[in-house]
Parts: sequence; structure tokens; C-alpha cells
Amino acid sequence: MTIHKVGYFVGSLAKQSINRKLAKALIALAPDSMHFTEIGFGDLPLYSYDYDADFPPVARAFKASIAAVDALLFVTPEYNRSIPGALKNAIDWGTRPYGTNAFTGKPSAVIGTSPGAIGTALAQQSLRAVLAFCNSPQMSAPEAYLHFTPGLITDDGKVTVASTEKFLQHYIEEFGDFIGRVLGSAPQNT
Repeated sequence: MTIHKVGYFVGSLAKQSINRKLAKALIALAPDSMHFTEIGFGDLPLYSYDYDADFPPVARAFKASIAAVDALLFVTPEYNRSIPGALKNAIDWGTRPYGTNAFTGKPSAVIGTSPGAIGTALAQQSLRAVLAFCNSPQMSAPEAYLHFTPGLITDDGKVTVASTEKFLQHYIEEFGDFIGRVLGSAPQNT
């Protein structure tokens, strides 16, 4: 069995983020062939090309953490109909300086949850546009816009609604298969 190292981003910096709960749930439901590492970005300064000649250590460590994984999972809320500014800042750091884009060729998936009825549909649309420019192959289906209700996912990542748990398990298994197809370790469906 091929093991894929998956780095995951939680788009919210809030300690009690419902998207952090969602990330925990996905990790718990993932197949054994996927090993997860959170890629933190809360300590990154605001990006400016003034840093390009001499990246600060925190930014070098951030880019190294992306290089160390095979694929990327983005679990993000929606802020003002788009992605959180801190997440966009992190992506900007990961693509600089020019010619050193850490996201190139890394299979990715986008998911998120929100108390709103449409989940994180617009944030995901924004993030997908950014990732496309970053040359990160994206899993386009299944899509997942999760309407979060109180108690849906416990603090330790247990999904309390059976149909949601089944859907999330299917989602993360599909992402595992997608990683294999992109990286060439699984046969392509024809």
C-alpha cells in the first residue's frame, strides 16, 4: 500500500474553529493510506516582495512543510464571500519568490463548513481560482459545502449525524484516490 503524506490547512486561525473540527473528522475518517500533518501559517508576516531576497525563517519553514507532503487539503471558512486573508497570505508566501511555487503539481482538495445555508461555496470558488493559478491539480468532485449545526461534529472530530459521516468518509476516500491518480500510483479511470 502506498502511503500519501497530506498537508492540511485550516483556513481559520480561531482556536475553536468549526473548520478545525471538520479537519479532525476528515482525518479520523481517512483511509490508512493517508497520513496528515497540519501546515500552520498563523505566524507568517504579511507578504511583501521586499522579503524575496531574504525570506524570514518562518516563511522558509512554511515552504519546507509544503515540500514535505505529497498533497494538500484546504479546510476553510468563508469570510466576506471569499477566503480568509490569513490563508491567502499563506498561499502568497508559498508561491514566492517568483519561480519557487511550492504548490506546483501538488494534488489538492477544498472543503469547508459554515453556519450559513450555502456552507462555504463562494470561499471555495475563490480558493479554487487561486489554486488553479498556482498549478495545483484539484479534485473537482465530490464537492463539499457543509452546513454546520451545533453538535454536528464534536471537539474531538466525531461526526454525530450518520449521513454526514458517510458523506465525509466518501469525500476523503475520493481524495485519496485522486492523489493516487495524480501522482501515478493508482490506475486512471477510463
